[in-house]
Amino acid sequence: MPDRLGPVSHNHKKVFSMQIIINSDNQVDLQENQIDQWQTEIAAALERFQDWITRVEIHLNDENSQTKGGSNDIRCLMEARPASKQPVSIEVRSASVDRAIREATNTLQRRLNDIAEKARTESRKRP
Repeated sequence: MPDRLGPVSHNHKKVFSMQIIINSDNQVDLQENQIDQWQTEIAAALERFQDWITRVEIHLNDENSQTKGGSNDIRCLMEARPASKQPVSIEVRSASVDRAIREATNTLQRRLNDIAEKARTESRKRP
């Protein structure tokens, strides 16, 4: 387990067409098998965009720390980096890390679908 003095970056050897990086503060305890599962789920959910998205970064924070607990104290900031476009960011708060990642992934997927649909509509309007 890495030293928990600061933010931890989990960048694994699994090969995805887009880079998926999961970062956490020292209050969020992540296990390797969880990270692998989330990376696989995120890659599958965003597979449609694999030629467009170069990187997805996830930042996890426990805003109240594990000792205080509380509802919706896990913050998940998920940012997709489309090639040659501005980053697309989603922020979700939830009671668990697993739920926060899944909700952020679903929201990001919907947002990217909207952006792709808007781009298709705009390209059809051009002569």
